[in-house]
Amino acid sequence: MAEVIALVDYGAGNLHSVHNALKAAGAEVTVTADPFVVRAADRIVLPGVGSFKACAEGLAAIPHMIEAMTERVQVGGAPFLGICVGMQLLATRGLEHGETHGLGWVPGEVRLIQPSDPAIKVPHMGWNDVAMLPHARDHEVIEEGEAYFLHSYHFVATDPQHVAAMTDHGQGLVAAVARDNIIGVQFHPEKSQAYGLATLRRFLEWYP
Repeated sequence: MAEVIALVDYGAGNLHSVHNALKAAGAEVTVTADPFVVRAADRIVLPGVGSFKACAEGLAAIPHMIEAMTERVQVGGAPFLGICVGMQLLATRGLEHGETHGLGWVPGEVRLIQPSDPAIKVPHMGWNDVAMLPHARDHEVIEEGEAYFLHSYHFVATDPQHVAAMTDHGQGLVAAVARDNIIGVQFHPEKSQAYGLATLRRFLEWYP
């Protein structure tokens, strides 16, 4: 029987492109705003584009969705993938348009990118290297390569061991976080061509 891959629909702008990329990677995807479906899913994917505040409020506006995700991921151990702002929502808080609480699954905060060199443009947009950190080199999902990024805010993890990969845009920026059965990627796998599809396939085959 095929696994149920729940792609959480809370109004994120990249929902359909992530859906198409997951299908291209071989997944049977259920796009859902139903917490009962999420609570029973084998894997959960949380997309996200735009501001941390808007995405956090959109997710919180779906009755019982955060509780369902927490139960299935934190208690049930289902593999979870957060993409772009979906990754940032893993943090304790975001500092975009004021302070907004995140899920708190990967302790840290999301701050504005502030390069010391004024020639470095924000947002960080375009193709950039994904460099693994030594402690994460054997991770089954994240690998080194080149991916597509588009963001003005970046994840600052409280525990460096939760950072799986970095990229560089005038300074080191977190490209991926990983903790137990939870992965978040700042880049867009749905826009990262072969590298992105390979990342999604590895996630679909991952049994932490």
